[in-house]
Amino acid sequence: MKKDPKYFMQMAIDLSRNGIKNGKGGPFGCVVVKDGEVVGQGSNEVLLTNDPTAHAEVVAIRDACRNLGTFQLDGCEIYASCEPCPMCLGAIYWARPEKVYFANTKSDAASIGFDDQFIYGEIELPTDKRKIAFEHIFEPAAMEVFMEWKNMNNKTLY
Repeated sequence: MKKDPKYFMQMAIDLSRNGIKNGKGGPFGCVVVKDGEVVGQGSNEVLLTNDPTAHAEVVAIRDACRNLGTFQLDGCEIYASCEPCPMCLGAIYWARPEKVYFANTKSDAASIGFDDQFIYGEIELPTDKRKIAFEHIFEPAAMEVFMEWKNMNNKTLY
C-alpha cells in the first residue's frame, strides 16, 4: 500500500524539529524514499559537525546512497522540510532522484535568516566580480589528468 506523501513530509518536518532541539543546526530535515520505504534521512548538522555542507538534504542523500550501495538515487523520492538551497539543489541533481517534495519555500527560509539569493546572484557573475575571489591558474598537468580520464576505457560515468 502506497503511503501518502504527507506521511514522509511529516517525517522530514519531525527531523527538522528534532535537529534544532538537539542543537545540530538549522530547522531542516529530509528523508529519501524508495518503493515506499525510507532509505535515508537527515537533519541539518552544520553546528554538530562544524561542516557547512552538512545540510539535511546532503546528510540524507549520503545516508541513502550508503544504505543502497550506489551513488545515484534512481527511483527515489526526496522529502525536504524546505525548498533546497543552491548547494543541496546541486547535490539532488547529481543524485538523480525521480521527484522532490518540499514544505517551506526559499522565501520562507529567507524570512528567518536563511537567505540564499546572494548565492544565486554570485553564480551568474563572472569570476572576477564575485564577492569571494576566484583566480584561474593555467596548469597543463591538470588538463593531462582530464585527458587520462577521457581516454580511460573502464571508467564509470556519473
